[in-house]
Parts: sequence; C-alpha cells; structure tokens
Amino acid sequence: MQIKKGIEKIPGGMMVVPLFLGTLTNTIWPGIDKFYPGFTGNFLVGTSVILFMFFFSVGTTIDLKSTGYIAKKGLSLLIVKVLLAGLLGVIINHFLPRHGVTTGLFAGFSVLAVIASFNETNGGLYMALMTTLNRDEDAAGFPFISIESGPFMTMVTMGVAGIAQFPWQALVSTLIPFAIGITLGSLDHSFRKMFKPVVPAMVPFFAFTLGYSLNFGMIFKSGFMGIFMGVIVVLVSGSVLALVDRFFTGSDGVAGWAASSTAGAAVAVPYAIAETNPSFASTAASATAIVATSVLVTSILTPIVTMYMEKRARRRGLPIVPKKYEGKFAESIMAKKEEEELKAKDEAKLAAKGD
Repeated sequence: MQIKKGIEKIPGGMMVVPLFLGTLTNTIWPGIDKFYPGFTGNFLVGTSVILFMFFFSVGTTIDLKSTGYIAKKGLSLLIVKVLLAGLLGVIINHFLPRHGVTTGLFAGFSVLAVIASFNETNGGLYMALMTTLNRDEDAAGFPFISIESGPFMTMVTMGVAGIAQFPWQALVSTLIPFAIGITLGSLDHSFRKMFKPVVPAMVPFFAFTLGYSLNFGMIFKSGFMGIFMGVIVVLVSGSVLALVDRFFTGSDGVAGWAASSTAGAAVAVPYAIAETNPSFASTAASATAIVATSVLVTSILTPIVTMYMEKRARRRGLPIVPKKYEGKFAESIMAKKEEEELKAKDEAKLAAKGD
C-alpha cells in the first residue's frame, strides 16, 4: 500500500493530514487523553516534549561554515522576513485589541496569527524548489533559513516590536534545544547525519498533537481568514524578499519567492507563545487554525509563483549568482566534494580492515 506516497500528494501532507486526524480525534472524543492515560494520553498533550526533539534535530542540520555569498543570501532572507513580520505586527497592534477580531468574516485575525504566519519560512519547501530548479547556490542558503524554526524568533520579534514581553528564561528555554543541536552538529558531523532524517519523521507526531488541541468548529470559523492569510503571506513577503534578493544579493529574486511561505513548524508557535505569556492564551487556538490553513495555502501557491518567476527571470536573462561570486562558489563546491570523497575512502578502508 502506497500510504505515504498518497499523503505526500497533498501539499504539506505530512503536516496537514496528521493535524486533520488530531483535530478529528478531539472533535469526536475530546477526553480521550484522560480515558487512555499513560503513554497515549501523554502523547496527545505532549507537544512541548516533541517540539524539543524536533528543534534539536533541526539544529544539528545547520552548517555554520559557508561561502560569503551563501551567508549573505541566507541571512538576508532570514533577517528581512523577521523584520517584515515585526513591522506588520507593530502596525496591526495599533489597530487591533490584544485578543484580535472575535466576530465576523475576519474572526481570529490577531497580531499573534499575523506574526506566526509571516515569521517562518517553510524550509523544506524552499529546499525542494531550489533543488528542483537545480539552483544549488540558493539551496545552500537553507541552513540560515532554518534558524527561523521555532517560537524563539517570534518571541524576539514581538519583544523588540514592543508587542509583548517575555522573561529571559523563556527566551533562552526556546533556544536551548536549537543551540545544543547546532553545537553538536558543528562539532561532529555524524550527529548531523544521525538526526537529519529525524526532522521530517517528527513532523507527523507534533502535527497530530497540535491537531488534538483544535476542533473542526474552530477551523471552519477561521477558514476564510486562514486562506486570506496564506495569500497575503505569499504576495507580501514574496515581493519584499524578491527585491532584497535582486538588489542586495545581486541574484534574480527567485529565491525570495521560494521563501514566501509559512513553515509547518509555525503551527506550534501560538501555543508556545501562550505558554510563556498567558495574555495570548485566548487567541492561541484561533491563531493556530489560521496558521495551519496558511501553511496549506502557501504550500500550493508558493511553488506556482516561484516557477512562474523563475521562467520570467530566465527570459529576462537575470543572473542566478553574481559574477564576482561564481568562482568562489565553484571552489567551495569542489572542496566539499573532495572532502566527501576522502571521507568515503577512509570509511571504506576502515570497513575493509573490519572485515
């Protein structure tokens, strides 16, 4: 049975389908975590533990060594998207109450929903698009984009924007698993190899537990707002990031459009924020539903827009990599290949000795 293949045909399927199943479970049987205590009950409400493991695993995949162009590309996309989310949060915070819109067509619209939707890029989608288009130079910027994963950047954004205050312990706490992962992955690449497969494998687990915190009444209520949010995320963040990619990094802007999405991990952000700042507890549920819908919408819309913009850039003859970086990037790729070949030979020798 091709169950996994069927799920992956749905955009963001490994995130969306478990989220749907978790929501269905809570809608049909909301007290099942108490009826089945122990491992099953703790899993259903154990989002924080699963997210610790997820963010640790993501951290191990980040390689801090990079060429100047790759660092410039990745950091510019990261910083500008975070700043954009903060700016939008400040503007909206002046017009909306802390609890957001509670009735009408825009029910659920809140500062928390906007920042959580805009603040994180779907790194897996970005990587898939850049790899499909054979843009290794842009794909190499993935580790920097991954830094957005988790609630830390959202907390920083909201704190700097003056929207909310978080105790320093809460900020450090959200960063600890990520920092440990980065440290171990940088010191010993075997950790990176070990935990890299864990990243996609953990997604269905925390998606299900997040889904169990929702119900279909909540999602239907926030449906329009979620779709609207997804479209706005792509159009606004894509336009801004494409301009930065063109005029700051000297590329063709396609990477900016590829980063115009909402990460699946962002679904966890509203509740993580609410745990550290209870004043957002009342909006966490509706914000989660909106972000989940935005993840699905951007998973569909971002690839369509990116592919169109890539064809447009090729027709216009825009450069993928500025000429001054082409030589350096080629040298970096060759050095990496040589390093991998030497490592493979050493492993083969050790294996031969073992036999």
